[in-house]
This record gives sequence, structure tokens and C-alpha cells, in this order.
Amino acid sequence: MSTFQKFIQYYKPYKKVFIFDLICAAFISLVDLAYPQILRSLTKTLFLKDASMILKTLPIIGGILFICYIFQAFCKYYVSCQGHIMGAQMERDMRRKLFDHYENLSFSYYDQHNTGQMMSRLVSDLFDISEAAHHGPENLFISLVKIVGSFIFLAIVLLMIFFSAKQNRKMQATFLDNRRKIGDVNASLQDSLAGIRIVQSFANEDIEREKFRVGNEAFPSVIIIVLWEVFRVEIHFSKE
Repeated sequence: MSTFQKFIQYYKPYKKVFIFDLICAAFISLVDLAYPQILRSLTKTLFLKDASMILKTLPIIGGILFICYIFQAFCKYYVSCQGHIMGAQMERDMRRKLFDHYENLSFSYYDQHNTGQMMSRLVSDLFDISEAAHHGPENLFISLVKIVGSFIFLAIVLLMIFFSAKQNRKMQATFLDNRRKIGDVNASLQDSLAGIRIVQSFANEDIEREKFRVGNEAFPSVIIIVLWEVFRVEIHFSKE
């Protein structure tokens, strides 16, 4: 049996306490992760509405958050209190088993080893091991929940960056097409104004007006497309 398997066996008498300790640690982490996200969502939704709606809804949200923080406080108490009690009980079990092991050792072992070192292993070293037995899995679980939650939020941010880059490429193409159409309007306008004498000599004013109308009508449609793309991006980010 490996050292790790021997160490895990000391959790068996306190399995229920250990599992509930991890559940409390997970709840503590989830509340810490949820609080800034809730505030971010409220800033983009509720706080943009009129004052009467804010005053009506805010006490309900505040009450829910207050209840969550009360439960979090109880969870922190359980983790700090019962977790340390579990660690002390595991330390007691380890000390008893180590003392029983010392009692069964031969005289030659005592001749080769210092009594003070054996006492240090029985008292000081076991205290550090029991602290690691309590805080190790708990801190590891809390860190794991927070890291996974943070990466989920980061994944959302990465999706937002990808969407923004995609929309930016579309808008750049639209802007380029807009500049081309403006160039066509300028070219048509230059031809009409530079050759105004010839146009008036041959009475081609209606033809030039039609050419200018075609280019001029194309320009607002491009502006509408650009504004629609910008509006879509703003709607997407307001939902996030």
C-alpha cells in the first residue's frame, strides 16, 4: 500500500464531515465568483431603468445577496471550525498509531535513533501533516473552483473578442466599399462640373443629373449598412 493510500484511510471516519467541508468551500468560491458578475449584469440592465423600478427591485436583489452572504458566513465558520476539528482528530489518530508502532519496535531501533527526534515526529511533524490534511484538499478545491469559473468567464471574453474581430472585418469591408462609392460620386461630380460648358452646349443637364442621382443615392444606403453593423455589435455586447 502506497503512502498516499495510507494517508487517505485517515479520512474514512470523517468522510461526511470532509464532504460537507468541500461543499461549503465550493459555495464560498461560487459566491465570490457570482458577486462581481451580478453587479456587472445589474449595471447594464437594472441600473439603466427609471428610479422607481430600481428602488422596487433593488431590495429584492439585496435581500437575496444578503442571504447568500449569510450562508457563506456559516460555510466559512464550518470550514474553519469543523475542518480544524477534523484535522485535530486525524492528528490524534495518526499519533496513536505512530505511538503503537513505536511500542512494537526493537531495542536496536532505539539504540540507533535519538529520542528527541522520535518525539518531534510524534508531536511537531504530525501537527504539520494534520494541517495539510485539513487545508490541503480544501484550498485545492477552492482554487480549482475559482480557476475553472474564471476560465469560463475568460472563454466568454474570448468569444466576444472573436465576434468583435469578425464584425470589424465586415465593417472594414463596408467602409472600403463606402469610400469607393464616394470616389465614384466625386468622379461623376468632377466630370459634370469641369465640362459644364459642353453639358450646357448640348443640353445634357438631365443626363448629368441622372448620373449624379445614381451615385448620390448609393451613398446613404452604405451609411445605413454601416450603422446597422455597429448597432448589431452594441446589442451583442449589451446582452453579454
